[in-house]
Amino acid sequence: MKIAFVASSQPEAQKALVLLKKSYSSVPQEQADIIISLGGDGFMLDILQSTINKNIPVFGMNFGSVGFLMNSYNPLDLETRLKKAKPVHLHPLEMRVKTTHNTQHKALAINEVSLLRQTHQAAKIRIVIDDIERLTEMVCDGVLVATPIGSTAYNLSAHGPIIPLNAKLLALTPISPFRPRRWRGALLPHTTRVQFEILDPQKRPVSAVADSTEIRDAQFVEIWEDSSKIFTLLFDENHGFEERVIQEQFQA
Repeated sequence: MKIAFVASSQPEAQKALVLLKKSYSSVPQEQADIIISLGGDGFMLDILQSTINKNIPVFGMNFGSVGFLMNSYNPLDLETRLKKAKPVHLHPLEMRVKTTHNTQHKALAINEVSLLRQTHQAAKIRIVIDDIERLTEMVCDGVLVATPIGSTAYNLSAHGPIIPLNAKLLALTPISPFRPRRWRGALLPHTTRVQFEILDPQKRPVSAVADSTEIRDAQFVEIWEDSSKIFTLLFDENHGFEERVIQEQFQA
């Protein structure tokens, strides 16, 4: 088993990195069978983004705050722990953006793609689902499309639903909507293609963000699940990721 250790800049994660490299043989990331990520959820997303075309399984150990995607840190008997770990296979979202400057951009998102107003002016956005117009105009701070694994992140903060990993759904969630007042979003099949047209983009500019990749002055955004790409998370056999998803839905 060829293991690569990577760590965030957090001091405790750096200390753990030194200890683990002394305790276990390690290889460069590009030669690894498994990557051990020491940090928080955000650092984990960065590592997954960098390895998504290689599909190297990533086992995270938590040195962040929430650590929803992470296992607990324990440097003992790591190889046995990895052999018993359970894989979770997921697909990213692909985002394609056309800007008001007539440039084209694309990016991948593991958690969500979000559209956000750039100024004090509310955004006005037209929503098309699989080539059918569903909302002619939504006045809002923004809107997002979240994967199941991302449904517990920004999507949850925006009052979107938590989605179990095996549900094969995407969450379409408005961010501070003003019109229509009573629309609270939708659950969509994972095969759905979502299109957003930014109305009046010069007066009401909007950014399109795929995880940490931001494209400003968006005019047209298209999002879909890219089933040709896959990434793999490893969880301890007693981690109970699905149980954590259920528990999250009953938090006060």
